[in-house]
Amino acid sequence: MSPIKIYTQRQQGQAWLERVRGLRPGLVLTLGFTETGLVDGISAAGATPDDRRYTALADAEFIVNGFTPAPKYTLPPLQAGASPALISKAVIAGQGIPLVVLNAGLPLPPTVPHVDLGGKPAQCLSTGAALPLDVVHHLWRQGLDQGELLGAESDYLLLAECVVGGTTTALGILTGLGLDAVERVNSSHPTCNHGQKQALVVQGLSHAGLPDRPHPLAVVAAVGDPMQSVVAGMAIAASRTRPVLLAGGTQMLAVYALMVAMAAAEGCAWNPQNVVVGTTRWVAEDATGDTVGLAELTGACLLATQLSFAESRFEALRAYERGFVKEGLGAGGCAIAATLYQNWGQPELLTAIEALLEQKAQVEMG
Repeated sequence: MSPIKIYTQRQQGQAWLERVRGLRPGLVLTLGFTETGLVDGISAAGATPDDRRYTALADAEFIVNGFTPAPKYTLPPLQAGASPALISKAVIAGQGIPLVVLNAGLPLPPTVPHVDLGGKPAQCLSTGAALPLDVVHHLWRQGLDQGELLGAESDYLLLAECVVGGTTTALGILTGLGLDAVERVNSSHPTCNHGQKQALVVQGLSHAGLPDRPHPLAVVAAVGDPMQSVVAGMAIAASRTRPVLLAGGTQMLAVYALMVAMAAAEGCAWNPQNVVVGTTRWVAEDATGDTVGLAELTGACLLATQLSFAESRFEALRAYERGFVKEGLGAGGCAIAATLYQNWGQPELLTAIEALLEQKAQVEMG
């Protein structure tokens, strides 16, 4: 079985994979925050709302420093499973992939080296006023600038994110752009909480009072989060000269839809053939969502790593096979990149990820 499967736009996916085979990507992790992530039960990326407030800070600290004896922010306890940051960290540490961290809008600054884009955290999307419109425009321009800058430094860009509650803001963006995404999105829960997400989106859009054909950035301002306009701008700018992998599932499909909408609204030059969305098979084949249908709806080329934890000796990893966690921090995209750059398949990926979990146990024992 091939370690990477193409789910939509097969020809484009094949051409993209051939183009980047053997190339080393630059990983860009964009951090953002939305108070949507604090709604009770909305996300499993942190067992309690208070845990979820610090998830992005903890993930950034871990992906840069790895397991350390006294981190400022520890990876949040999950209902089950292990943080997807383990997958990304195992790849970038094992293959020497360079990482840039961008702060698009967090309540507190990350504890690791990062670029502050001058954004701000979003209010809950149910308000219909998630972000000020001028902040969204600013973040869009920052994204375009970073895409040019970072694209010039890399063979191709691997764009990852961390926004707790981001699959709900993704539903908001998709719906606000006029796409029927109901019951198609995923979540960090084993069974997606579609009803809860949908209720928040309906509430937000009714409060926002957007016109029939709103400007895409007005949709982000109403029901989005700080990451979306940054990554859309980055991917558009970089795609003019480089391949781009949007590393994620539902959230990156929403970013892709935003790119298409912005290209139409603003006449932005970009190269759609250079852009693919890459995730895990746990997301691509999640029976409680419809990721493939969503990719077809947005016109995105969807790839997924076929990484399996079924044979892992760690229960925290086997939980992925029961639908917990699934994706995050660009985990699927990093696994795809590891296969393309240094030909890591299932055995190499699993060995590297399990070695990190062993290291965690050693650090915790002191």
